[in-house]
Amino acid sequence: MAADSCSRLAATGSRFVVVGGGIAGVTCAERLATEFPCEDILLITASPVVKTVVNFRQVSRALEEFDVEEQASSVLERRYPNIKVIQSGVKQLKSDEHKIITEDGREYTYEKLCLCAGAKPKLISEGNRFVLGIRDTDSAAEFQKRLAKAKRIMIVGNGGIALELVYEIEGCEVIWAIKDKAIGNTFFDAGAAEFLIPKLSGEKLEPPIACKRTKYTTTEAEKKEKAGADPGELGSALGPDWHEGLHLKGAKELSHKVHIESLCEIKQIYLQEEFQQSQKVSLAFPKAQQDEGNAEPDQELWPVYAELTSGKVYGCNFIVSATGVVPNVQPFLEDNNFAVGQDGGLKVDKEMRTSLPDIYAAGDICTTSWEPSPVWQQMRLWTQARQMGWYAAKCMAADALEEPTEMDFSFELFAHVTKFFNYKVVLLGKYNGQGLGSDHDLLLRCTKGQEYVKVVMQNGRMMGAVLIGETDLEETFENLILNQMDLSRYGEDLLNPNIDIEDYFD
Repeated sequence: MAADSCSRLAATGSRFVVVGGGIAGVTCAERLATEFPCEDILLITASPVVKTVVNFRQVSRALEEFDVEEQASSVLERRYPNIKVIQSGVKQLKSDEHKIITEDGREYTYEKLCLCAGAKPKLISEGNRFVLGIRDTDSAAEFQKRLAKAKRIMIVGNGGIALELVYEIEGCEVIWAIKDKAIGNTFFDAGAAEFLIPKLSGEKLEPPIACKRTKYTTTEAEKKEKAGADPGELGSALGPDWHEGLHLKGAKELSHKVHIESLCEIKQIYLQEEFQQSQKVSLAFPKAQQDEGNAEPDQELWPVYAELTSGKVYGCNFIVSATGVVPNVQPFLEDNNFAVGQDGGLKVDKEMRTSLPDIYAAGDICTTSWEPSPVWQQMRLWTQARQMGWYAAKCMAADALEEPTEMDFSFELFAHVTKFFNYKVVLLGKYNGQGLGSDHDLLLRCTKGQEYVKVVMQNGRMMGAVLIGETDLEETFENLILNQMDLSRYGEDLLNPNIDIEDYFD
């Protein structure tokens, strides 16, 4: 534990400095503040608000649920009097001097530093006012404002934000361009995609299921301060269920109207005048998914046009770029010889240390480089941001106190619970057979409109599962994946709805 004496460094430095006001950074700072109550913990963030975990609930041994609350930094400082929030972006890291220089020209020294600066959107076109990336609360608010006047938009991407948007948007035609054959390729196989697609047509009659909420509590003073900030400054990323509370309705009187263009990407974007000069023909919104071959020329003029690699051209009011994120490493790389992963993240070892002394990293900015458990993989998700921030603080504390540390259990099994198309979705282990090659089998159970259960088996042992709907199987399957019991003798009865598998194995 921390020393009893409360000797602190000057305000220009601290024993522990954390960069980033998202979930990983705030969780790391909170844990350090608890561990070292007599130390000032400096939290440097470009945003006037920070993201905190509230209403945390351990659903099972590996699955967890929580709300994300966006709070004024002063709320965090009141809750943890030894956390000092510095609102400024980072200009430079001088690792050899153990020093951080912020955008406002101030210098802060550290003994141990944790970088939790998150990631930024991979925009399909930089600097185009008709291309919008949705990453923080400001860009989400801008999206809502633009959508209210839009008759048609194009969404490019096939990850979590794209999946949430196409289901939530009403009153606007949506062209959804995906590079994969099926929707939700990051999370699902083609079977699960087929199960979900009927939800894209027809009315949203059912009430939303209970889910994590994101609350926004910026004070009026901070709103004014934010208004005067650099518009290019990155805020911390959106929380789970970020669209809750936003009115995602376009300018037309219609419910869902989504057309999917698969196996394609954006080839070129034209402004209205450029498109007219190109003499290309844009297509009207297809009357049905099956009618795409008979699409008629569009008679309407649009502010922006997108040409797809399939050769088709569609006009729209604006384009949403939801093609994933890249680790936000840029402010830290200059004159610092970090080991960087293939995905651009800062490589960290099993104690969340980067390749440079006394510098740790957690969340979206980092790339895990240790040999993982056979049923865990890194994904840039909210649950892992919290787990990494908490574990990084634990490792920093252990190192400072010269105590041993053990790998956290959360890295034993990949486990994530979320919501898509108003269905509860649980992903466990190698849920898509990641890294298993062709040497695995699938067991499936599907009840249309109710549940979809997929189990990934290898050599008679459960390696992963996808559970869509209220299956109540997550805890049982989690245990079966962890204990690697040989299930060969059960065969397809493993998913027999007439057998109560929970009682059987519990």
